[in-house]
Amino acid sequence: MFDRIENLETKLLCGLSLKMSFANNRTYELWSSFMPLRKKITNTVSTNLYSMQLYGEVLDYNKFDPESTFTKWAAVEIKDNSKTPEGLFPYVLNKGLYAVFIHKGTPQDFPKTFSYIFEKWLPGSKYEVDLREHFELIPETYRPDDPNAVEEVWIPVKKKNSI
Repeated sequence: MFDRIENLETKLLCGLSLKMSFANNRTYELWSSFMPLRKKITNTVSTNLYSMQLYGEVLDYNKFDPESTFTKWAAVEIKDNSKTPEGLFPYVLNKGLYAVFIHKGTPQDFPKTFSYIFEKWLPGSKYEVDLREHFELIPETYRPDDPNAVEEVWIPVKKKNSI
């Protein structure tokens, strides 16, 4: 599941966001709203999709609360925001260090990947979660009902004991 550590440069995204929680998951609603508007974005960098989460605090797996709200984005990377279509919004994805994992399977299988990252990999690594955006990088061909679907899970990290 662990793939690599990557130093991500700042990226400009364009998309939609919704407040939600894991208990009140509105991901389908978000993506159903975004995908028809996506065709209006003419200055994309690639065909990859970004499913991004903003937690507002460092995500602590040991204090996980399914009722805690966060903001989720459905977005694509763009060259600049001079052509942001009506109804969509720009977002600057901050640069920084990320641990990248490969998730294979459906969204229903994601708790296994999440558990691996936060219960096994992170405690045994020289990294801890940083307060930045979490996101999944999803290929355009991704199908959520495909048990062989593959996506990258990007977790913001910093070296342990760093200030």
